[in-house]
Amino acid sequence: MEKNTFATSAYIATSPESAFDYLCSLKNLDDWTLFSRMKEQIDEDTWLGSASGYHKNLYYHVKKLESQLFYGIEWHCGFEYQKYFQVYPVLLFPPDYIEPGTDEKGVYFHWLSFVDPKRQTQMIMQGIHTVHTSECRSLKAILERKSGLTTAAKGRYFIDTDTIYVDAPVELGIEYLKDLHNIDEWAHLLRRTGEITTNSGEFKDEYDQKVKVSVRLHSLSKYYLLEQESFYPDYKFYQRSVALLIPTSYAFGDPEASGFILHRITFWKNNESFAHGKLQIEDFGAESMNIKRLLEGKADNLQSFDRGMSYIPKTQELVASR
Repeated sequence: MEKNTFATSAYIATSPESAFDYLCSLKNLDDWTLFSRMKEQIDEDTWLGSASGYHKNLYYHVKKLESQLFYGIEWHCGFEYQKYFQVYPVLLFPPDYIEPGTDEKGVYFHWLSFVDPKRQTQMIMQGIHTVHTSECRSLKAILERKSGLTTAAKGRYFIDTDTIYVDAPVELGIEYLKDLHNIDEWAHLLRRTGEITTNSGEFKDEYDQKVKVSVRLHSLSKYYLLEQESFYPDYKFYQRSVALLIPTSYAFGDPEASGFILHRITFWKNNESFAHGKLQIEDFGAESMNIKRLLEGKADNLQSFDRGMSYIPKTQELVASR
């Protein structure tokens, strides 16, 4: 997994609209975070406040994501006004996005965090999982309490992720992954058996079962979202996953950072195993390794693959290679 990227998720028994409205207000960070306390409002979407990871104040900025698929925001943080080096995308998946036609209510909250390797401290790196996991629980409790609940609600699904760094232009990644003619190269559990159109194609899986795969590309803020859907017509089984392709320069606030972060978001039923499609997160992870190898080869970055799954700044690469 990419060591500079952290993901936190939860099912929350509230409406997507309520969760979105609550998250859009930076002042609400006072209530559910460990020690982000808004002290002074700078403009409509920006506050100056304290932070649990630093002995100095941060500027906090919120940006609403423009998407017809689901609600989303980004939090941005930095030591100077309008100079932000941390970005935290938040996506709010309604249950019927995960399982079309479901009667489940609520929302699936997904919080993605990036920590620039050039600005990391040991405390932030050692504490971010603990802090964000507990803060996510706090957020869930507040929103569910507002909905009248007295104990934590459990959703039908849980979210799992796989993240890898690809040292190739994000435009190359988009063009390659949105073209289903290439899926025979990187998706080792699928093979083409029929017609492939712009957005869909006919394949067979590792058990020779028919599967129709479709992809859709969306622009989202400064990055891209690629939806992949697999439908097994003989079993009426449907599986959706989402991939974010985020330029590394944007993720870490560093214009010198090359390549992109490939973050794959997957949905799994609680206490139930799938019989078709991807059966485990490692199936996605293996594909991601293949994607990294192939795209970096196309970009003539053959040494990057040997350095592993994580982004390393160029100065650190030189030290590591000595």
